Amino acid sequence: MLVGEGFAGSGADAAHVNTVLGDRSGPVGAAFTTALATPTVGHTPFLVVAQPGLAVQPPTLFVPKATVAGDGAGRRHAELTWGPAQAGVAEGVLDALDDGIIDPAEVVHLVLVVAVWVDPEAGDGAAVRSNNHQATIDALRAGAVGFPPVPDLLGVRDQVWNPFDPPA
Repeated sequence: MLVGEGFAGSGADAAHVNTVLGDRSGPVGAAFTTALATPTVGHTPFLVVAQPGLAVQPPTLFVPKATVAGDGAGRRHAELTWGPAQAGVAEGVLDALDDGIIDPAEVVHLVLVVAVWVDPEAGDGAAVRSNNHQATIDALRAGAVGFPPVPDLLGVRDQVWNPFDPPA
Protein backbone atom coordinates (compact mmCIF):
# COMPACT_ATOMS: atom_id res chain seq x y z
CA MET A 1 0.00 0.00 0.00
CA LEU A 2 1.45 3.36 -1.08
CA VAL A 3 0.09 6.45 0.68
CA GLY A 4 0.77 9.95 -0.62
CA GLU A 5 -0.23 13.56 -0.06
CA GLY A 6 -0.13 16.49 -2.44
CA PHE A 7 -1.04 20.15 -2.18
CA ALA A 8 -0.98 22.62 -5.06
CA GLY A 9 -2.13 26.17 -5.59
CA SER A 10 -3.34 28.78 -3.16
CA GLY A 11 -6.55 30.27 -1.90
CA ALA A 12 -9.94 28.76 -2.65
CA ASP A 13 -8.76 27.13 -5.90
CA ALA A 14 -5.97 25.15 -4.18
CA ALA A 15 -6.07 21.36 -4.22
CA HIS A 16 -5.35 18.95 -1.39
CA VAL A 17 -5.17 15.32 -2.49
CA ASN A 18 -4.52 12.12 -0.54
CA THR A 19 -3.82 8.90 -2.44
CA VAL A 20 -3.83 5.25 -1.43
CA LEU A 21 -2.60 2.84 -4.11
CA GLY A 22 -2.72 -0.87 -3.50
CA ASP A 23 -3.64 -4.36 -4.60
CA ARG A 24 -7.22 -5.02 -5.71
CA SER A 25 -7.31 -8.18 -3.61
CA GLY A 26 -5.93 -6.52 -0.45
CA PRO A 27 -7.16 -3.94 2.05
CA VAL A 28 -7.07 -1.10 -0.49
CA GLY A 29 -9.28 -3.13 -2.82
CA ALA A 30 -11.69 -3.79 0.06
CA ALA A 31 -11.74 -0.08 0.97
CA PHE A 32 -12.30 0.85 -2.69
CA THR A 33 -15.27 -1.51 -3.03
CA THR A 34 -16.77 -0.54 0.32
CA ALA A 35 -16.53 3.19 -0.40
CA LEU A 36 -18.06 2.77 -3.86
CA ALA A 37 -20.91 0.64 -2.51
CA THR A 38 -21.75 2.82 0.50
CA PRO A 39 -22.08 6.45 -0.58
CA THR A 40 -23.29 9.06 1.88
CA VAL A 41 -25.19 12.25 1.16
CA GLY A 42 -22.78 14.86 -0.17
CA HIS A 43 -19.82 12.45 -0.29
CA THR A 44 -20.59 10.12 -3.18
CA PRO A 45 -17.42 8.44 -4.48
CA PHE A 46 -17.17 7.96 -8.24
CA LEU A 47 -14.79 6.48 -10.80
CA VAL A 48 -12.37 8.89 -12.44
CA VAL A 49 -12.62 8.99 -16.22
CA ALA A 50 -10.38 10.33 -18.97
CA GLN A 51 -13.52 10.73 -21.07
CA PRO A 52 -17.08 9.48 -20.58
CA GLY A 53 -16.95 5.71 -20.83
CA LEU A 54 -13.14 5.63 -20.52
CA ALA A 55 -12.18 5.11 -16.88
CA VAL A 56 -8.54 5.69 -16.01
CA GLN A 57 -6.34 2.76 -15.02
CA PRO A 58 -5.75 1.68 -12.40
CA PRO A 59 -9.40 2.07 -11.44
CA THR A 60 -9.43 5.30 -9.45
CA LEU A 61 -12.07 6.22 -6.91
CA PHE A 62 -12.57 9.95 -6.35
CA VAL A 63 -13.76 10.59 -2.79
CA PRO A 64 -14.85 14.19 -2.14
CA LYS A 65 -13.64 15.52 1.21
CA ALA A 66 -15.98 18.53 1.14
CA THR A 67 -19.73 18.03 1.10
CA VAL A 68 -20.98 18.29 -2.48
CA ALA A 69 -24.47 19.76 -2.87
CA GLY A 70 -25.64 19.88 -6.47
CA ASP A 71 -28.40 22.42 -5.98
CA GLY A 72 -28.69 26.10 -5.16
CA ALA A 73 -25.51 27.81 -4.03
CA GLY A 74 -23.66 24.48 -4.03
CA ARG A 75 -24.16 23.86 -7.75
CA ARG A 76 -20.91 25.58 -8.78
CA HIS A 77 -18.94 23.59 -6.19
CA ALA A 78 -20.50 20.37 -7.52
CA GLU A 79 -19.60 21.30 -11.11
CA LEU A 80 -16.00 22.07 -10.10
CA THR A 81 -15.73 18.80 -8.17
CA TRP A 82 -17.21 16.55 -10.85
CA GLY A 83 -15.66 18.48 -13.74
CA PRO A 84 -12.29 20.24 -13.40
CA ALA A 85 -11.16 18.56 -10.17
CA GLN A 86 -11.97 15.10 -11.50
CA ALA A 87 -10.31 15.90 -14.85
CA GLY A 88 -7.20 17.11 -13.02
CA VAL A 89 -7.04 13.87 -11.03
CA ALA A 90 -7.41 11.89 -14.27
CA GLU A 91 -4.53 13.84 -15.83
CA GLY A 92 -2.38 13.24 -12.76
CA VAL A 93 -3.03 9.48 -12.84
CA LEU A 94 -2.31 9.32 -16.57
CA ASP A 95 0.93 11.28 -16.08
CA ALA A 96 1.91 8.89 -13.28
CA LEU A 97 1.43 5.98 -15.69
CA ASP A 98 3.37 7.71 -18.44
CA ASP A 99 6.20 8.66 -16.06
CA GLY A 100 6.43 5.14 -14.59
CA ILE A 101 5.37 6.24 -11.10
CA ILE A 102 2.62 3.65 -11.49
CA ASP A 103 3.84 0.61 -13.42
CA PRO A 104 1.52 0.22 -16.44
CA ALA A 105 2.06 -3.56 -16.34
CA GLU A 106 0.63 -3.66 -12.80
CA VAL A 107 -2.64 -1.73 -13.31
CA VAL A 108 -4.64 -4.95 -13.66
CA HIS A 109 -3.72 -5.72 -10.02
CA LEU A 110 -4.13 -2.22 -8.53
CA VAL A 111 -6.79 0.22 -7.39
CA LEU A 112 -6.34 3.83 -6.37
CA VAL A 113 -8.39 5.78 -3.84
CA VAL A 114 -8.06 9.56 -4.11
CA ALA A 115 -9.52 11.82 -1.42
CA VAL A 116 -9.88 15.31 -2.87
CA TRP A 117 -10.58 18.68 -1.25
CA VAL A 118 -12.36 21.19 -3.43
CA ASP A 119 -13.08 24.34 -1.47
CA PRO A 120 -16.78 25.30 -1.64
CA GLU A 121 -15.57 28.85 -2.40
CA ALA A 122 -13.50 27.74 -5.42
CA GLY A 123 -14.41 29.52 -8.63
CA ASP A 124 -11.71 29.19 -11.30
CA GLY A 125 -12.21 25.89 -13.13
CA ALA A 126 -8.87 26.06 -14.95
CA ALA A 127 -7.00 26.61 -11.66
CA VAL A 128 -8.95 23.83 -9.91
CA ARG A 129 -8.08 21.44 -12.75
CA SER A 130 -4.40 22.41 -12.88
CA ASN A 131 -4.00 22.28 -9.10
CA ASN A 132 -5.67 18.86 -8.82
CA HIS A 133 -3.49 17.57 -11.65
CA GLN A 134 -0.34 18.72 -9.84
CA ALA A 135 -1.48 17.62 -6.37
CA THR A 136 -2.37 14.14 -7.70
CA ILE A 137 0.96 13.57 -9.41
CA ASP A 138 2.77 14.91 -6.33
CA ALA A 139 0.82 12.59 -4.02
CA LEU A 140 1.45 9.55 -6.22
CA ARG A 141 5.15 10.39 -6.49
CA ALA A 142 5.38 10.86 -2.70
CA GLY A 143 3.65 7.52 -2.10
CA ALA A 144 5.94 5.73 -4.54
CA VAL A 145 9.09 6.82 -2.71
CA GLY A 146 7.80 6.91 0.87
CA PHE A 147 8.07 10.69 1.15
CA PRO A 148 8.57 12.42 3.49
CA PRO A 149 11.42 10.75 5.37
CA VAL A 150 11.03 10.68 9.16
CA PRO A 151 14.11 12.91 9.79
CA ASP A 152 12.53 15.63 7.61
CA LEU A 153 9.33 15.43 9.66
CA LEU A 154 11.17 15.57 12.95
CA GLY A 155 13.05 18.61 11.68
CA VAL A 156 9.79 20.59 11.43
CA ARG A 157 7.99 19.28 14.50
CA ASP A 158 8.14 22.73 16.13
CA GLN A 159 6.91 24.42 12.94
CA VAL A 160 3.71 22.51 12.12
CA TRP A 161 1.15 24.50 10.13
CA ASN A 162 -1.33 24.21 7.27
CA PRO A 163 -3.32 26.63 5.11
CA PHE A 164 -6.19 26.63 7.64
CA ASP A 165 -3.83 27.19 10.59
CA PRO A 166 -0.94 29.31 9.22
CA PRO A 167 2.05 30.32 11.35
CA ALA A 168 1.62 33.46 13.41
